[in-house]
Amino acid sequence: MFVNDMQKQWRLIAAGWQGLDWVLLALPVALTSFGAIVINSTQINTHTVAYGLNHAILGLIGLVLALWISRIRYENLLNWQWIIYAAVNLLLVAVMFVGTVGGGAQSWLSVGGFYVQPSEFAKLSIIIMLAAMLSRRDASSLWGVARILAVIVPPWILVFLQPDLGTSLVFGAITLGMLYWANCNPGWLVLFVSPLVAAILFHLVLPGWLGWSLAMGLIAWFTLPWRWFSTATATAINLVSGKLGDIVWGLLQDYQKDRLVLFLDPDKDPLGGGYHLIQSRIAIGAGKLWGQGLGQGSQTQLNFIPEQHTDFIFSAVGEEWGFVGAMVVIAVYWLLCFRLVIIAQNAKDDFGSLLVIGVLSMIVFQVTINIGMTIGLAPITGIPLPWLSYGRAALLTNFIALGMVESVVNFRHRLKFTDS
Repeated sequence: MFVNDMQKQWRLIAAGWQGLDWVLLALPVALTSFGAIVINSTQINTHTVAYGLNHAILGLIGLVLALWISRIRYENLLNWQWIIYAAVNLLLVAVMFVGTVGGGAQSWLSVGGFYVQPSEFAKLSIIIMLAAMLSRRDASSLWGVARILAVIVPPWILVFLQPDLGTSLVFGAITLGMLYWANCNPGWLVLFVSPLVAAILFHLVLPGWLGWSLAMGLIAWFTLPWRWFSTATATAINLVSGKLGDIVWGLLQDYQKDRLVLFLDPDKDPLGGGYHLIQSRIAIGAGKLWGQGLGQGSQTQLNFIPEQHTDFIFSAVGEEWGFVGAMVVIAVYWLLCFRLVIIAQNAKDDFGSLLVIGVLSMIVFQVTINIGMTIGLAPITGIPLPWLSYGRAALLTNFIALGMVESVVNFRHRLKFTDS
């Protein structure tokens, strides 16, 4: 009798996860486990705390959290969207006054001896808010887009002023991805990012800046109402973005300026701002096809790359696991993102589909920029590699996001269910 009751209880518990995408769940678990191994390898000769073990333990906590979230109806987030948004913004404001400085940015709050990074959790808040708003009214109208931008701007400004340039860029990527999925005109998306491109071209190629400004005027002519006014406005905004870029540039810290510029030619400051990138490229190149072996990478084991267990973890993968190991990691990310696209396409409602696309946009951008910056194809912006880089807030954020996606999958075909 007792055995039968226990079997029934286990069946009831298992029924709550019967619809999960187990491959999608397994991929981040594999990345986290591999990350713990690589992180431990970077710390062999440093005699510091066991970062690899901490990463594995926190990954296990994150997995439990993801499984718990997957059993809860994701539609419940619609009732909490504004509360979550307000709470995260209050935390971001608190960081400005009582936050702890680390890595040149005032981004952490000390709570009971633990450090919490609200900007990481703000990514989830943005995804939930935009999914809720766009599921009620898509982005096919300018008014719909304006509503989205009004919600994005406050947390974006708070994060940018910390200053946390990397996370503020992630906000932009999430917004663009979700707007595109919600039927936003692609021309409008180009216009959104055009001032940034114009500011860069102004300092690099003046003819390119002028040509770009005129091209944005043409896009405005064909995609926006009030053609003459819109064209003149879009052209003018891009023309003045060069000077505005100087103002924004002045708000950045010196180390951030170095990170954004020196990736083009790190040899200009080989012992300063270009040091990380130079050593990272040497490490990845030294790995060749099969790598030098776990714990055998000279650049990694001799600590030529500072804080390698965080943003530059991919350089350790390249050196000790070689081209083959690096490509396997990239293939895992590709498969994970592919499954996210399939889930978004098959979600039972727009809210669930948009939640998944928000998570996809966050992951794709972070993976692209992180790997790009370790090999010299993107600026060094302090963006971690999802599930691989050491970082407690980032790891938990990624697993919570995974739990939301699994909830969309788990309840995709159910019309009636409980939170048992």
